Amino acid sequence: MSRFNEEDLKSLDRLWNPPPAAPPGARAEAGQFTGMDDPALLEFIRSQGGHGGGGYQMRNMAVLRCLSLICGTIGMLPLNLVESGGKKRIATEHPAHRLLKIKPNPWQTPLEFKRQMELARQRHGDAYARIVWSAGRPIHLIPLDSLAVRAELGDDWRMLYRFNSKKRGEVILKQEEVLHIRDLSVDGVTSLSRMKLADRAIRLALDAERAASRIFETGNMAGGAIEVPNALSDVAYERMRTSLDTEYAGASAAQRWMLLEEGAEANKFGSTAQEAQHVENRSAQVEEVARLYGVPRPLLFLSDTSWGTGIEQLGIFFLQYTMLEHFTNWEQAVARSLIDERDLERYQPKFNVRALMRGTLKDQADFFKAALGSGGTAPFHTQNEVRDLLDYPESDQPGANDLINPMTQKGKSNEPPAAA
Repeated sequence: MSRFNEEDLKSLDRLWNPPPAAPPGARAEAGQFTGMDDPALLEFIRSQGGHGGGGYQMRNMAVLRCLSLICGTIGMLPLNLVESGGKKRIATEHPAHRLLKIKPNPWQTPLEFKRQMELARQRHGDAYARIVWSAGRPIHLIPLDSLAVRAELGDDWRMLYRFNSKKRGEVILKQEEVLHIRDLSVDGVTSLSRMKLADRAIRLALDAERAASRIFETGNMAGGAIEVPNALSDVAYERMRTSLDTEYAGASAAQRWMLLEEGAEANKFGSTAQEAQHVENRSAQVEEVARLYGVPRPLLFLSDTSWGTGIEQLGIFFLQYTMLEHFTNWEQAVARSLIDERDLERYQPKFNVRALMRGTLKDQADFFKAALGSGGTAPFHTQNEVRDLLDYPESDQPGANDLINPMTQKGKSNEPPAAA
């Protein structure tokens, strides 16, 4: 009877219990493929040796600025858990409040967590965080590597997530255990990566930057030439060379007059049409990146765009037509994952964006005066409605819920008449 040694037993164990297959994205990142027909190999080749996951695109300053602006805004604004109803307030007693507002996990602040999650969504289309539950309460939000997660929709119409853990292999997580924030999606399960869809435009912007870098590294950067009718003597040449390098170099020599000898003339080089076209091409690629992320050009600090007094409205434009979609996406994803089904109508995650969309204090004061009926106009806001717009708590003063002019105290109450 033959005996198996320890190595034979290990070989049989690997044969009967093969390690779980990593998702295509993770295999591409690690450079491990099953063969020439592996779909991950084609993605690896297209991404120039595994550098197409979003890292190399962020080397472009326009892309980095757009991502910093969007992810920073998401991370900066507080995400409150608001209890609806007459007494509108922040539900500090709810377990999700601490995760969203104070401490999502042991090592990250809310800003760091939200910024990381939004960056993962912008790069890969999907952002995942594991929800750690204890006694029916969420206690931690742990960000997961998007490339190591494979999302599936089960036959019971519930999501299932296969996470390729470095230490534990494949870990299967239920829908209740994952906060999943999606981007544009074709099937409603996984999302498209806008960064990958716009890879050609970003790559062209990077090529323009490389071309500019090569000009500074190898190009002729001389500002002009000194022409002489005849060859200079060695003494005259050395004297002119020394004076150019010492007496006329640096900021202190600006606008100084040069002394030229032996009939020499100074001629300044002008910019060529090719150089002007190169600058124009770089500007066009910056505009393509701004169009991809919905960021107005002045917010990219482009000097060819006038800021002027309209920058305030431009900021509101950016919030309304770019950021509000991201805010709503986050709010609804958090509600789906962290709020119990029976409490969905009672609690609602809400970014406090009103502070960023307000005008100046004078503009606000003029609007609220008109809303309360000042200047002879009919009031169309109660005092508590105005306080709500300012995120102030409700007032218990008499008439705070009535449509009245505060100067005359005359108006029509919104409260229903008391029963006889």
